[in-house]
Amino acid sequence: MRRIWPDPAPVDDVVALVASPARPAPPERPWVLVNMIASLDGAVTVDGRSGGLGRPADRAVLAALRGVADVVLAGAGTVRTEGYGPPRPSDAVRAARRTRGQADAPRLAVVSRSLVLDPDAPLFRDAEAPPYVLTCEAAPTERRRRLEGVAEVVVVGDASVDLAAALAVLREAGTEVVCCEGGPRLNGDLVTADLVDEWDLTISPLLVGGGDAGRAAAGAAPARPRAAELAWLLEGDGLLFGRWVRTRP
Repeated sequence: MRRIWPDPAPVDDVVALVASPARPAPPERPWVLVNMIASLDGAVTVDGRSGGLGRPADRAVLAALRGVADVVLAGAGTVRTEGYGPPRPSDAVRAARRTRGQADAPRLAVVSRSLVLDPDAPLFRDAEAPPYVLTCEAAPTERRRRLEGVAEVVVVGDASVDLAAALAVLREAGTEVVCCEGGPRLNGDLVTADLVDEWDLTISPLLVGGGDAGRAAAGAAPARPRAAELAWLLEGDGLLFGRWVRTRP
């Protein structure tokens, strides 16, 4: 892999590069980075899943971004579609995390209003620490009760999940960096609420065409677009990796 902007140079250690920028957590919530992959024509899935867009270099960057996070955040639909299991950092990433004072592995947090989640799924059964399930008062009581034995269920909001309140709970628990992996509706809700600090986008050299592949953020649009500044561009395996940081007054 090589960096092509701002300072062109080979990248020998992706883990170290990704971990190098400061990600200062605001007082009221963690730093939130969104990591997504899209085709040249903007599709975020192939045949319903994101895996068809990636290559080994993308998986390396994904692992490195997860490596800096205290919590990996995803919507329940993404968790089901992509077959999520618990995060499994490499030995090198675990060592780097310990040096920074982090737990060996990030915790998973799943956003779900309906709680259509299998308590026996690997993401619960094989987790090193119980995942968070972020839900709301309107969630079915019986489903919530079933998940409470395998997860830390956090109720925030009435009819829908209050993401700002959920992030505040994570911050109070010591979370400083959250890596959000979608889906598009969750990303869109974070953008609309102005809760995104960093956007990491991989551009895959594929043209997917029409269909229902979707885009990286969906749902209601904010009153005005959110501005961000390019921090770097990398290239590897024919993919482009961009990192943008939200600019605020």
